[in-house]
Parts: sequence; C-alpha cells; structure tokens
Amino acid sequence: MKLGVFTVLFGQKPFEEALDYIASKGLGAVEIGTGGWPGNAHCKPDELLADAGKLKAFKQAVESRGMIISALSVHGNPVHPQKQVAKQYHEDIIKAIDLAQRLDVPVVNTFSGCPGDHEDAKYPNWPVAPWPNEFQEVLKWQWEEKLIPYWKETGKYASDRNVKIGLELHGGFSVHTPATLLRLREAAGEAIGANLDPSHLWWQGIDPVQAIRILGRENAIHHFHAKDTTIEQSNVNKYGLTDMQSYAQMFDRAWQFRTVGFGHDLKTWADIISALRLVGYDYVVSIEHEDGLMSVEEGFTKAVENLQQVLIREPLTEMWWV
Repeated sequence: MKLGVFTVLFGQKPFEEALDYIASKGLGAVEIGTGGWPGNAHCKPDELLADAGKLKAFKQAVESRGMIISALSVHGNPVHPQKQVAKQYHEDIIKAIDLAQRLDVPVVNTFSGCPGDHEDAKYPNWPVAPWPNEFQEVLKWQWEEKLIPYWKETGKYASDRNVKIGLELHGGFSVHTPATLLRLREAAGEAIGANLDPSHLWWQGIDPVQAIRILGRENAIHHFHAKDTTIEQSNVNKYGLTDMQSYAQMFDRAWQFRTVGFGHDLKTWADIISALRLVGYDYVVSIEHEDGLMSVEEGFTKAVENLQQVLIREPLTEMWWV
C-alpha cells in the first residue's frame, strides 16, 4: 500500500510547492481535484487535454518526486434535476475520465449524485424512510429513470478508456451504503466501485471493517479515503444522526469529522488496513482532512504520523509457517 493525500487541502499553494511539501512527509501518492466541488486549483483539464507538453510536464512534476497520481477527483451531482447543473457536473466527469486515460491514472472519484422526485423537480430529493409509500415510488423512479441509465452510459465510457469510477458512499446521495453501491454496480457494470471513506460510514452506523469485507468480496473497492469521525451521543439524543446543523456548529453537532486517530484509536485503523489487505486492496490510502479543530498542516501531519504506524507496505510473502 501507498500513503497519499487529497491535494485540495493545499489548494492555496502552487502545484509544485504543494508536491514538495507532500513529498517531504514521505508520501507516495496524490489524489488531485479536477473540477466539481473539489475545484481544479492544481489541475486544469481543458489545458492539459489540449497541450501534450503541459500534460507531460504535469505528470513529470509528480513522478519526479517519487509519487504517483492515485485518482482524479471531480465530486458533483451529475443527475441533478436542474439540467444545466447536471450538464456541468457531467462534463467535468467526462473530462476527468479523458484526462485519467491520458495520464494513466486508473480511477476517477466522484459521487453517484441524487435526482429530484420527478422530471420537472428543481432540487435533489434523498428519501430516507420506506413509508409513507410515496417515498418508495420516488426511490424507484430515481433509480430506474435516472441513476441506472446515467451510470450505465458513463460507466461504459470510463471502462472503454480503462478507467474505473470510485463513488464515495456519502449521505445525501443515492449511493451511500455498501448495498446501494453494489446495486448500482450490478446494473451499470464493474467499472463502478467505491471510493471508500470510513468517516461517512461511522455516522450512518456502518462498521467500516465489515463494509470492506462486503465490498471486497465483489472486488468493488477502487480507492480509499482516510478520514475519521467522532460521535457525541448526548447530541445524537437531541438531533439524531441525520443532524442538519452546519459543520461549523461543532459543540452541538451529533457527529463531526476528525483527522485519523482522533475519532477512533489506532487499533481500529489497524483493523481497517488489515481488512483492506485481506480483501486484496493494496493500492492507495488517501488522507482527506476536514477536521474543524485542527489546521490543515497539523491535521494532515497527525494523520500521516498515525497512518505510518499501521500502514502495510510490503507485498505478501509465502507463509513459511504453513
């Protein structure tokens, strides 16, 4: 395995300065935002796709520092009910796939998106209860008319270019659990898999180790994010796990994101890393920092220090004791 980082943390730094800082921490990979919500501070797909010289220099800037690009990330809602909004996110995803092919990057990370509740809706609708029955009708329509057709087509586009799609299991989107990921994968093809982030599993009550085992059996983990979560039960008792308060309301929120090791101990993270190895995932563990109690530099550094203790780097050897 390699330790990496989602470079949007350092979007305020020039690209090569950010790479120097990341390399100085001993990391072996970078995940780079190319549009959508992560932005494209370090990577302009239109420029790189139009200029072979710039494309080569971009790739060389990473490789010359002993790193790889683990994924291009372009999180958005490509099935948004407002067609112009969906069109922009879709175009960003297509450009990211084209760029990944040119850069020999195997994965593009994004969200599944969430449609509206009918053809003329203005905003996404995320059903979270099976009753009243109209919620089931909305969910059926979303999957059959919007989600599956979109990802069948886009998944094939990616597969034809030898690129995989890593969908982050995130609340607010149609694919947010192992079951919904596998449902879409079965319908849209094996190019669709998970960019698995345990921080979004914990607040939903899902054990990341078991999620890894469930998805790993299907070879459905394409990429992995390292981010932690802490849950404050006294606040859960008041607001529930679907707490709609701003992330800035840290004292009152039911749960909040933390840097690795500050929500769950290193034994838990060692179990997660071991589960990844058990199911055959030996790719990149990419740090994502969204900890409101720490600066970017401190949160990132502590995540690196903690993960360095539990990461399994060397390839498997023969079991000499068997």
